[in-house]
Amino acid sequence: MKTTLLVLALGVLASALAARPLAAATASASISVTATVQASCQVSTTATAFRAYAAPADAASSVSVACSNSTPYNVNLSATSAPGATGTIRPMTGSGFVLLGYALNSNPRGTANWRQALGTDAAAGFGSGSAPELAILGQFSAGQYATADAYADTMMVVVTY
Repeated sequence: MKTTLLVLALGVLASALAARPLAAATASASISVTATVQASCQVSTTATAFRAYAAPADAASSVSVACSNSTPYNVNLSATSAPGATGTIRPMTGSGFVLLGYALNSNPRGTANWRQALGTDAAAGFGSGSAPELAILGQFSAGQYATADAYADTMMVVVTY
């Protein structure tokens, strides 16, 4: 019996000393998640190509502007590369510095001139992710003495956002 009692006592002692799971502990920390969406715009154009000179003559092209959502923007045309340009008349240059004047308007009646000053006859809008087309309508100035030549001009479409 002493042996049984000893075995029983050792069994109780062994079970008391046996590895037991400890109470689970936790630690936590927060993680910050951030993002920045930059305002952006993309612009594309089509060429304004007049047919053979005859006043009046019209030519059409367009500007498409796609800006990130809710981004305010203004679209202006820069000054031309030819001398003597004004806000309403733009000259194309031929060989030997021969000029042929034209205007660029945003409506078919020719009453809304595209200019280079921000906020003056400029197109404005808010980005929606789509690319609306803005009309550019070219018109020759009447009463010009035009010599036979090939005329060209270059300007930049400037989008401010």
